[in-house]
Amino acid sequence: MKKAVIQLEELACPTCVKKIEAAAASVAGVDKPSIKVMFNASKLKVNFDEQKVTIEAIKKAIEDIGYAVLKAKVIPV
Repeated sequence: MKKAVIQLEELACPTCVKKIEAAAASVAGVDKPSIKVMFNASKLKVNFDEQKVTIEAIKKAIEDIGYAVLKAKVIPV
């Protein structure tokens, strides 16, 4: 299991948080209970199984719903 920290464009409203959480949760291999969007920091923290999914796939799911990913990094858990 690894942790991703994804810096997003500035989030404008709480609805953005729900949409991003849902997008991340829709990716197979993401640990759904670990999903945390920090509204004020415009960051997503999530754990994922690197055997099932890449950070690129998580970024794509977020970008596919219209949010820009500024940077993403993987942190070993």
